[in-house]
Amino acid sequence: MGIGLKARRLALLAGMAACAFGMSAAEAAERHKIFLSMSYIGNDWQAEAANMVKAMAAHKSLADKVDLQVQVAGPNAQRQIQQINAMVQSGAEAIVVYPISPTALNQVVKNACDKGVKVFAYDAEITEPCAYNVHIDQEEAGRVTAEWLAKKLNGKGNIIAVTGVPGTSVDDLRTKAAKAVFAKYPDIKIVGEAVGMWSQAVARTELSKILATRSWDDINGLWMQVGCFTANSMQLEAGRKASALLPCAGEGSNGGRIQMLPEGTEVEGAASPYAPLGAPRISYASPPYSGALALKLAIEAIEGKDVPKATILPLPIVTNETIKLCNEGTWAEMKAGCNTFKPSLVSNPGWFASIFSDQTPEIGLNAALVGQPEE
Repeated sequence: MGIGLKARRLALLAGMAACAFGMSAAEAAERHKIFLSMSYIGNDWQAEAANMVKAMAAHKSLADKVDLQVQVAGPNAQRQIQQINAMVQSGAEAIVVYPISPTALNQVVKNACDKGVKVFAYDAEITEPCAYNVHIDQEEAGRVTAEWLAKKLNGKGNIIAVTGVPGTSVDDLRTKAAKAVFAKYPDIKIVGEAVGMWSQAVARTELSKILATRSWDDINGLWMQVGCFTANSMQLEAGRKASALLPCAGEGSNGGRIQMLPEGTEVEGAASPYAPLGAPRISYASPPYSGALALKLAIEAIEGKDVPKATILPLPIVTNETIKLCNEGTWAEMKAGCNTFKPSLVSNPGWFASIFSDQTPEIGLNAALVGQPEE
């Protein structure tokens, strides 16, 4: 009797707490308990992706369905495994995860699946068959960008390669594919290579180390998973003119894309180096909306809808010929094809610009910037 009375009191208190937050006890009980499991967060992409996941969960179409909780493991597979175990034990219905490794999480993911938990990996992959994966074709990203650079250099020259976060499927697949392309050109030589952690700040540090033993004049091009904006900025700092900037195959940061616009283009808020330079570029991206889409698909899977195990996103590719400035950054404007934002709208040049998808009308510019959904 005492235990039953205590349980009823706890249930009553839970109902009162729910009502205090504007929902009934029944509504609170109906919300799906979903966790966001993040690994390495020391770059703009991860912060932006997390913002978009939170914005998706807050959208009016989903807010009464989702109880989202966020945990960060850092670049530590064992810690991520421990956290996922705890998520399952606490009653998770789904886990949206950026896996630090494609294989290290397989056993804990299988255990989660066996208990009925839906596990959705975004951007990076999990190879356990029960997991769902949402990502671009990372090999295509490495191959297309390397081929562009090789063609730009007419098949010969010295290049610098800056990779991403080691151990992730994203970095492994992109780097392997790019090096396979460069291997076809015996006159293209990688004269400097560094781990960039998908960070503009780390890219600057690593490029500075490489430039301690050689000059920009010794380099003909760059292949960088993240860092073209920084590389262009460093060349300007070294006294090179905008017209002499080296071709760079790299990320979809807004700063790098603004630099792609023809030199002299008037853009609100622009100031060198975050300004139009006519920089020769190919810009691609793992879209940071992938986590938000994974969350949306996880809810559909929980509700019994048929969701494919692999969702392959289109690879956003922008060149100097296809760069298009967004005037206001509305969802409709992005749908019409703009792919970079005024510095007056996006103050951080390292912020990623490939945020649009027809599949995610719930999230747009404000979602990526501050975690606020579309109306």
